[in-house]
Amino acid sequence: MLSRRPFFTPVLLAISFVASGAAAHAAERPRAREIGVRVGGEATGPHNAITDVPGVLVGHATVVHGERVRTGVTAVVPHGGDLFQQKVPAAVAVANGFGKLVGVTQVDELGQLETPILLTNTLNVWEGAAVLVERTLAAPGNEAVRSVNPVVGETNDGYLSDIRSRPLRTEHFHAALDAARGGPVEEGAVGAGTGTVTMGYKGGVGTSSRRVAAGDQRFTVGVLVQTNFGGRLTIAGVAVPSGLSGDERSAVDAAGEDGSCMIVVATDAPLGARQLRRLARRCFVGMARAGASFSHGSGDYAIAFSTAESARIPADGPLTRRGPHFADGGLSPLFTAAADATQEAIYNALLKAHTVTGRDGHVAEAVPIAKLRRLLAERSANGAAEAPAAAD
Repeated sequence: MLSRRPFFTPVLLAISFVASGAAAHAAERPRAREIGVRVGGEATGPHNAITDVPGVLVGHATVVHGERVRTGVTAVVPHGGDLFQQKVPAAVAVANGFGKLVGVTQVDELGQLETPILLTNTLNVWEGAAVLVERTLAAPGNEAVRSVNPVVGETNDGYLSDIRSRPLRTEHFHAALDAARGGPVEEGAVGAGTGTVTMGYKGGVGTSSRRVAAGDQRFTVGVLVQTNFGGRLTIAGVAVPSGLSGDERSAVDAAGEDGSCMIVVATDAPLGARQLRRLARRCFVGMARAGASFSHGSGDYAIAFSTAESARIPADGPLTRRGPHFADGGLSPLFTAAADATQEAIYNALLKAHTVTGRDGHVAEAVPIAKLRRLLAERSANGAAEAPAAAD
């Protein structure tokens, strides 16, 4: 098991207080399906979240300090055991490599993941990597370990947060890992999405899942995104102007083309690394549908892994072993699920995020829900897009 470290410090108390405030904001705002926007025809898992994939846990640490710090950490844990001893097959796909993804070359080379995935801001990735190494070395059974490949991704939240101060400390990363749980996942301006901006609006963390049939079996594909990229937001086929909120500060200052998106996709299908790379690439289809521009300065990565126990890779396993066997011909439903879940996760990140004012008075306005509803209804009435389905 990951070591569980208590944090009865003022820092952790501040994190908990801020996270509770973020949850209150998010509770007031809907997810995509709650305003009648569905992506694709497949059913979701019970929470419509990456945690619908058996074993996957998610935790956040949200750090807000004064008027200048708006940042945080999000942890994605593939299973609750010792990941170093029971590695999972994994792969990374890159749409545009202007970003920092610690550990990417070893994942690419060996096709496996041996630590949780941490998401954070650009200039604090190394603190996150150090925490993953520390926890791995401290875990029982790892006393002889001399090399660890931590995986930490990022987006740049410097528009809203004083990123140059590098405000995150090791306790923030430990807190996100200690908070990792199954079940519903908090979305919006929380964790690694606290200070992000997306296509002219406040971005954040979002998630979604799909249950799909592949042959005579059913599998789950779950996606979590950290959105901070440029483009033109498109929902239900309707382009949403960046000035819809009516606040020109947001429309002018926050709608830059550069930025990044980190995507984590999990499945319980027993896929190997080559197949997981194919799955990861399909996430960029959903990102494009949502309006991403994939600009020069955008770092867009998708990390895919399988939680299937039959696909686990023991650290001290035999020289030969049976790997996962999944026919390539059965992958298409999983591909569609990854694209659809990514698109919906991006919508959830934007819709759940609340307006945030950060450093130097910079403002990222939340997507205005009432105006968005009217816009979708008007465009549907004019035949510009299919009418959104009725909400559940």
